[in-house]
Amino acid sequence: MIAVIKTGGKQYLVQEGHVLAVEKLDAEPGQTVKFDVLLTADGDKVDVGTPTLSGKISAEVVAHGRAKKIEVVKYKAKSRYTRRTGHRQLFTKVKIGKIA
Repeated sequence: MIAVIKTGGKQYLVQEGHVLAVEKLDAEPGQTVKFDVLLTADGDKVDVGTPTLSGKISAEVVAHGRAKKIEVVKYKAKSRYTRRTGHRQLFTKVKIGKIA
């Protein structure tokens, strides 16, 4: 069984037992969080919510972390202007539990 959940302004396709990195959540490692379900599919049977289904998917917070650094470069030709900065996005790894 697969499902589509929404968190952090993004949608994720998940299965039971999957570990995925989502936008940072306010939860400690070991805690359980719940996500709204937009769609579930089990073989040929597909349920689509308007906008969400009645059930929720629980997931266990595994860890927090920071993604790889991206480099941001601003440059203007012929004016000796160059600026370099970087950014590391915070994320939370969650393990998907039971999909009801």
